[in-house]
Amino acid sequence: MVEQKKIRQEKLQKVEEIKQMVTSSHLCGIVDMVNLPTLQLQRMRAQLKDVVQLKMIKKRLILIAFDQLKDALKNIEQLKSKVRGQPALLFTKENPFRLYKQLQKSKSTAPAKGGQIAPNDIAVSEGPTQFAPGPIIGELGQLGLKTEVKEGKVSIKEGKVIVKEGQQISQKVADVLTKLGIEPMEVGLNLICTYEPETGTIFTKDILSLDEKAYINNIKTLSVEAYNLAIAVAYLSKDTIKVLVQKAQRNASALAKSRDIITKETLGGILNKAEHQASHLKVIYVRE
Repeated sequence: MVEQKKIRQEKLQKVEEIKQMVTSSHLCGIVDMVNLPTLQLQRMRAQLKDVVQLKMIKKRLILIAFDQLKDALKNIEQLKSKVRGQPALLFTKENPFRLYKQLQKSKSTAPAKGGQIAPNDIAVSEGPTQFAPGPIIGELGQLGLKTEVKEGKVSIKEGKVIVKEGQQISQKVADVLTKLGIEPMEVGLNLICTYEPETGTIFTKDILSLDEKAYINNIKTLSVEAYNLAIAVAYLSKDTIKVLVQKAQRNASALAKSRDIITKETLGGILNKAEHQASHLKVIYVRE
């Protein structure tokens, strides 16, 4: 009985420790360490020791701590669904996007094994394979992949996601992926999401893994579209006023010319037009 009370007390202390660490942290992350070899974990800890504090705790205790913090910290109950696999908590003062990049750089790829959980969507791309027609056609077909034979080799007609993130990889899928040379497993700390206790902001992996170049290009495109719209609706700003004044001047000049309104800019044109019309009338008069 004494031993059971001691164990219970240790668990309560662990829960309180988690709560204190999450509450006082600048940034908290949830990671999944499934399939991470001990040696690589040790190396990563040494590599990231000045940036990250990693706390390996049982899933049940993490969930209890999050549940007890739901009235104190905004959105923390949403983290409960993110705790999976072999979880650990990560604490850092680093920017969440820089943190994700650092963790990604420390990862390596590995072939899939039956029974493993997909860390991301696993897709097979369209295009040729190295295989001659044979049993491989049936194996690919069982995974829902359409094939054809081109230049004596089996070619995949359409790319397809064959295992979604979080799903279990069957042995059949693992065998085909290995044959195709696809190594979908990431050996390293799999960052599921980050959480900022001060604001309640949660960034999931799909946000943290954004393509910076594509993001910058999108901003540039939106900037151009916003500028064009501002010009079209004559919205005045420091960026549009020069072009809008020039546009207004051209429109005013065109209007003045079309209505023979005399201004400094149109006087010469109006006189030329009058002279041309007078000459034309003179010719008609002489003929008559």
